[in-house]
This record gives sequence, structure tokens and C-alpha cells, in this order.
Amino acid sequence: MKNKYILFLLFLFILSGCVGTSSQGLFGTGVSVAIDPRSLGTQIDDNLMQKNLTARLVLEDKKYLLSINTKVLDGRIFIAGKVDDPEEKLKITKMAWETKGVRSVRNNLIIKEQFNFKQSAVDILITSQLRTALVLNKKIKSTNYNIDTYKKKIYIYGIAHSKNEQKEVIKEGKAIADVDRVIASILLVEDLRIQKD
Repeated sequence: MKNKYILFLLFLFILSGCVGTSSQGLFGTGVSVAIDPRSLGTQIDDNLMQKNLTARLVLEDKKYLLSINTKVLDGRIFIAGKVDDPEEKLKITKMAWETKGVRSVRNNLIIKEQFNFKQSAVDILITSQLRTALVLNKKIKSTNYNIDTYKKKIYIYGIAHSKNEQKEVIKEGKAIADVDRVIASILLVEDLRIQKD
């Protein structure tokens, strides 16, 4: 038990960052607090929920540190990654729902298959192309979005300032060659519980 407690504290220390500077995105991008439409309180609550869930997942099994990604936006939990079997997927979904303050859970966990280098390279290329398209599109605040691609399916998480921006992001995803499907979990600023003044 003592080792688990020490591991938990070490893990929180590693994950802790300065909330005043940025909020680390699900797939390696940062969203600046200054342009994030959520209130600072909501950003802190989401960050705490995300760290709480990540810590509980790691205490459950250390492999989840690398295989499972979580993102919390306005109390909504998004989970992505790979698991060994359907029972594991259900267990992780249950853990997400048990997180204090959760409003909804979107589970994009995938059952593991044999590693395919060619497929992984294509997925990385698709993600890079979409990230570049979002940065270059003046109608989109690209820092508000996180992108992951798996088997030519693009998963987009983020907050749009308007319905037009939301549609523009999805359009950019669908415009990329070789994409089978775009799965967007994009919230509108007007749907957030608490917004910046």
C-alpha cells in the first residue's frame, strides 16, 4: 500500500504543471489559458478531474500510463487508447463515470490488434496534415483542438467559438485524403456551463 501511495504522489508530481501557463492537451498540444473559452475555475476543475482519473487508472494497472489517454472538457470525459479486451474497456468506462463531477463519458477505446507499422505511419501523416490545415485556416482557433488518428479514423476533441468554426474543423478533417471517418467531440462555447466574462 505504501508503494502505491508513493507511486501515486510521484505520478501527480510528474503530471503537475502550471495551470496559469497552459493546459496540456490530450495528444500533446497545449491550449493557452488566455484563449481557452472556459473560465479559469472550470479549467482547474477539468484539470483536477483528468489527473484524478489518470492516477486511478495507473494505480489500477501501470500499462494505462502509456496506453490510455484522457481529456476532460467542461466535466465531459473523453477516453482514447487501446485495451486488451471488451471487459477492460467496460471497467475503464466505469472508472470514468465514478470520477467526481463528471457530466458525460465518451469512450473511444479500441481493442488491441497486432501492430502495423504502415498503418501507424499513415495515421501519423493524417494527424499532421489536419493539424497543419487547422493552423493555416484563419476561421479556426487551432490551439483549442486535440487530434488523434487510428486506422484512418480521425478523433477531434475541442471547443469551438461558433457553429461555423465547428463545421470548418470537421470539413478540414474530411478533406484529407485516405480518411475513412471523422469523429468529432467538439463543444460550443455557448454550451459550456461557465464561460469567461
